[in-house]
Amino acid sequence: MSPTRRQRARLGFQLPMALGLTVIWILLWGHFGLLEVVGGFLVATVVLRVFPLPPVQFDGTIRPLPFVKLVAQFVYDLVTASIQVVRIALTFGKQPMNAIIKVPLHARSDLYLTFTAELSSLVPGGLLLEVSREESTLYLHVIGVRSEADVDAARARVLRQERRLMEAIASKDELAAYRARAQGSLA
Repeated sequence: MSPTRRQRARLGFQLPMALGLTVIWILLWGHFGLLEVVGGFLVATVVLRVFPLPPVQFDGTIRPLPFVKLVAQFVYDLVTASIQVVRIALTFGKQPMNAIIKVPLHARSDLYLTFTAELSSLVPGGLLLEVSREESTLYLHVIGVRSEADVDAARARVLRQERRLMEAIASKDELAAYRARAQGSLA
């Protein structure tokens, strides 16, 4: 019996996950050997069979130049935000101001919502609190907020991150729909 297209797609999705779980298994054991590799792969296979993950639909296209721009800007944001957090932490006698902001995104795919949430949360100074799939909205805790302008700047950073992500990996149709929604929200 030959595997169906769906089974092949599922295997294509599960294999990288199994390999990733195997690497985690090896790192947890702290030793690289044949037993750890085989044992880790077997454990990963059992885990993925018992707790199957839903298939992720990715019809996008990785565009090299926008992808490099996405990564470079993320690294820049990471470094500058780290410096800002250190500055806030080392300022004595002054309580840093915080805010919880709501950021309605323009992308409707769970995949892009997740990527945007992760990229936003990985930058120091921002912490993802909640994601609303239905509204395609992120709720973030940000520090170093002194005014409404700072809140708007934090919201704009997340939306720029989303735009760079969409330009880097979205399909043409997804990118066109995203741009239409983004233009509609500006009007």
